[in-house]
Amino acid sequence: MDAQGRGRVEDIDPADQWVLNPETGEYELRLAPSAPQSRVPGQRGAGGTGRASRRRGAPASASTSAPAPEREVPPPRRRRTAPEEPPPGRRGRRRPAKKPKGKKILLWTGGTMALVVLAAGTAGYLYLQHLNDNIESLPDDGAGTGGFQKDQAINILLIGTDKRTGSGNEGYGDNGSAGHADTTILLHVSKDRSNATALSIPRDLIVDIPDCPTTQEDGSTKVIPGSTGVRFNQSLGQSGRTPSCTMRTVTELTGVRPDNFMVADFNAVKTLTSAVGGVEVCLAKDINDPDSHLNLPAGKHTIEGEDALAFVRTRHSVGFGGDLSRIEIQQQFLSSLMRKLKSNDTLTSPSKMVKLAEAGTKALTVDSTLDDIGKLKDLGLELGKLNTKNLSFVTVPVRDNPAEKVKATVVLQEEPARQVFDMIKEDVSFTEVKKKESEKEKKEKAAVAARLEGEKSDPSEVRVRVLNGGAPDGSAQRELLYLQNEAGVTKSENAGDADAEVARTTLEYAPDQADQARALAEILGLSGAAMKPGESVTNAQGLPTMTLTLGKDFKGAGVKLDAASAEAPEEARKSTADKVECAK
Repeated sequence: MDAQGRGRVEDIDPADQWVLNPETGEYELRLAPSAPQSRVPGQRGAGGTGRASRRRGAPASASTSAPAPEREVPPPRRRRTAPEEPPPGRRGRRRPAKKPKGKKILLWTGGTMALVVLAAGTAGYLYLQHLNDNIESLPDDGAGTGGFQKDQAINILLIGTDKRTGSGNEGYGDNGSAGHADTTILLHVSKDRSNATALSIPRDLIVDIPDCPTTQEDGSTKVIPGSTGVRFNQSLGQSGRTPSCTMRTVTELTGVRPDNFMVADFNAVKTLTSAVGGVEVCLAKDINDPDSHLNLPAGKHTIEGEDALAFVRTRHSVGFGGDLSRIEIQQQFLSSLMRKLKSNDTLTSPSKMVKLAEAGTKALTVDSTLDDIGKLKDLGLELGKLNTKNLSFVTVPVRDNPAEKVKATVVLQEEPARQVFDMIKEDVSFTEVKKKESEKEKKEKAAVAARLEGEKSDPSEVRVRVLNGGAPDGSAQRELLYLQNEAGVTKSENAGDADAEVARTTLEYAPDQADQARALAEILGLSGAAMKPGESVTNAQGLPTMTLTLGKDFKGAGVKLDAASAEAPEEARKSTADKVECAK
């Protein structure tokens, strides 16, 4: 542990606290009592308060937690060696039960600092109560959904702040800054846990920051006024903004409401990489960047601590020398770190897992709905179902700000960015996910796909009525005008509102209208699943017609409806966590 450790625990190697219980024959963790904790994220040292008082609005207390009086906590002991084999004919003590090799829990994150989160969550089961005292929390002020759910898609906002806190970080630039959202990644994990997307949001992206109700130190709430046309990184730290304001800004930008947030500072990269024994990176050229303090020749290197921090902070010596180039090198670093964390060398080593848990929870600040190591463990187990080849790193599509002569900020590339945001909202994978299907599932999938196969009518022969089943007001009329004036579907009519709202747009048709249905599906971008064989209805002229019901997924007149058929735009700069790449 570093100089900011608590009490005398820093003198003890956590790996030396596992002792053999002669009664059970298994190794157990014996911990000394935790010392006082700091309530200020990123400033944890002696003289702090207990965990309960670290939450904003809670009264401070000078007391520290102590072991129950009836259960004395033994002092730390050295690790014992395995007992010798008993002499022939004698029955010795039962050997410790052999633990199964570590669950293939995928420890991953999306941002340079936030990568510590899942290491902490996965390692948490080793000694939950001790780690609970390490965790700092802040209110989400209603900006989140209330916390992730095991049976739903997961969206976690990971924020790396550039606030210069902690030992050894004084030499990195703006020492007096309140910090910014320097590295921000929205981590989306699919509902079926088959894939995930880590969406990097450039810190220099011009956005609108909304008004942010924010909990103050005394427990009261203050609304911090929003800002229009400012850098995204100002959503944290500036004007008293907390991570909940960054959550609101992300929702405003992407349309995705995060479940939880997690924040970490510079120490996260340093302590975590040291805990795993270093991370391998690759450079395509020599780099000597005095700003980030990175000085490495071309080739492969195993880095940790200060070198690891310098690597993820460098930008002037890679790519085009800007923040977008730095995002790419961070994504390469994270991919390598994840492969190291997922390796047997890490997962089957109790000492490494203990060190990971210590490093992760000390560098971590979470929202108040995720302030328990048990919850972090549950999150880690959910993420452990992923495969690195199906974890995509994606960058929000942007372009240079046309309003600037000297290029310093970026703005959205509207159409590609909207496509990326829609894919995340619709839970669409950025990679091709191969799933094992039963024979029944294969037959059902084939039947659905077959609905799109066959002859298609001319658009002028397609007869359809349009209902609004949950889309914004006026959508049915706007879609009708598009069909008639631009798509050539002249035999269409507005039938008003549907009887009930629906989540997804559907097209119902009779068997003898299949050729018309296929033609309209091609125009609208409908999948086979959105096509519902059934019955036709009679229109005002007494003619049979199909029924198109616009659902909540409707994106606008003329916009393709089926996000599942979309592919990630080239502007998104996609990569996957299983690929080894060299920084250029």
